[in-house]
Amino acid sequence: MSDQPNDRSDEARDSFDFFSNEYAQALQAYAAIEQQAGTILLLGGSEELLGFIEQFIEMATRTRDLAEERGEQNFSDWFRELVQKGQALRVQVATART
Repeated sequence: MSDQPNDRSDEARDSFDFFSNEYAQALQAYAAIEQQAGTILLLGGSEELLGFIEQFIEMATRTRDLAEERGEQNFSDWFRELVQKGQALRVQVATART
């Protein structure tokens, strides 16, 4: 007997675990950036804040692309939302600087 079905289910489970963990970390990172944005801006750290936001967008974009490659549509959609939220936050911070 072939154990390919188990291999596929293990692979699917591993993929789900990976993307679940990445998504949880991305949500935490976004929440931290969003919660601290006002304080960082008040302390004159707009450049640093924009750097954090750019790093977040890059990470979420890479993970979204990987999810698309692996056929993980739900995760791809969720990371796409996070990218959009990061981009909107970047615009808000850039606007607040001026």
